[in-house]
Amino acid sequence: MTRFIESPPVSRRGMLKAASCGAGQLALMAWCREVAASYQNPLAARPPHYTPRAKRMIFLFMNGGPSHVDTFDYKPQLTIDHGKPGRRKGRTLLKSPWKFRQHGDGGLWISELLPELARQADQLCVIRSMHTDSSAHPLAIPLLHTGSFQFTRPSIGAWVLYGLGSENPDLPGYITVNPTRVFGGPSNYGSAFLPTAYQATRIGWAGRTMKEARIHNLDNQLLSDALQQEQLKLIQSMNRRIAKRSGAEAEVAGVTDSFRLSARMQGVVPKLMDFSSESQQTLDRYGIGEKETDRFGRQCLLARRFAEAGVRFVQLSHGGWDHHFNLPDLVPKCRQVDRPIAALLTDLKQRGLLDDTLVMWAGEFGRQPEIQVDPKKKGVGGRDHNAGGYTVWLAGGGVRGGYDHGETDEHGFDAVVDKVHLSDLHATVLHLLGLDHKRLTYRYSGRDFRLTNVSGRVVDAVVG
Repeated sequence: MTRFIESPPVSRRGMLKAASCGAGQLALMAWCREVAASYQNPLAARPPHYTPRAKRMIFLFMNGGPSHVDTFDYKPQLTIDHGKPGRRKGRTLLKSPWKFRQHGDGGLWISELLPELARQADQLCVIRSMHTDSSAHPLAIPLLHTGSFQFTRPSIGAWVLYGLGSENPDLPGYITVNPTRVFGGPSNYGSAFLPTAYQATRIGWAGRTMKEARIHNLDNQLLSDALQQEQLKLIQSMNRRIAKRSGAEAEVAGVTDSFRLSARMQGVVPKLMDFSSESQQTLDRYGIGEKETDRFGRQCLLARRFAEAGVRFVQLSHGGWDHHFNLPDLVPKCRQVDRPIAALLTDLKQRGLLDDTLVMWAGEFGRQPEIQVDPKKKGVGGRDHNAGGYTVWLAGGGVRGGYDHGETDEHGFDAVVDKVHLSDLHATVLHLLGLDHKRLTYRYSGRDFRLTNVSGRVVDAVVG
């Protein structure tokens, strides 16, 4: 016999209490829909200020300050005056131990230290009249990367990503490979007061092998993809509650954006970093598998693969260019980068990417044309820092190939003809990417900031 239990009568107060729970759920659902509708992806592609010459950029950072008078700035008068007194007391002028030859249709002077890159002379736009504001590594490196050494400012890659957004929603818009830990460290590729979505994703550290370089914490071997998605949903809901309660929407949004991007990257990045699909001919061209060229060759091949996949800004770093007392060490340093960079330019051109990919090769400053000898050691000597004159080069992305711009004096101490300040270089790079350096601003702490601060001009002569 079935027995029915009568439920107690529902009071008016009880009915209102129960209904209020449902109202709360409805309010929560409405709020979630409102949040989803109002969400704007900070990495969404945005139109440039004007038609760009380049869509993306690869920055080859030569950490330490390469000697311009031994690589790209031919100084026959320095050879003639070798051994004569220099500018500093007790120092004499030091000629380059290496021969220079003219290359390409433009007749660019390039040292014998860089034979493979010399074959790419018609792609290079060499700026020989650079100067910057400091000859000290701790100041000059942040200057190169952020335009400032006095305060923490957004890096050039962060500004580019802020201005243009990303071309591929499943990849970071800004990647740095083997960056330095010192002289600015992470702030050299950081976003400072820009939203955190614009800082770089780091792969490896300076001095580490590239074979084991990975983006850490990208995958979870303990949970399935489905469980990871549920975990992500839970974390995101908790983050939204924190944002609403604390009022720190911007900070929490940066965290939630990174979680979303990480989830999408899991299926894409490992494939891009896997070279098994590349032919042996391609690997050989970059020097991968060979002792001297393997590390930077891997970086350059990664740069091509990331650029091809839609990463907006890729920075590679190569250290050891600080040749104070051992100038002959320039030989292996050049061999380590010469072949990989030439392969990168060739690869980009063959794939139709060089025309809209801007490549920049630069150190933080140059070197003096005088000899510097360690009084405690016997050796051939080297060269001291020089912020007054040095060389950088650009390729692809709308620049004039086979062209050299500006001059240093007859020995290479200072830029004297068509001088280009670092802020001018920054303005020119942004211009080639379709961004007006005066309009690319961000309001912070009551004032508008920009990469070039209150200076900078576009060097029109280098634009093809």
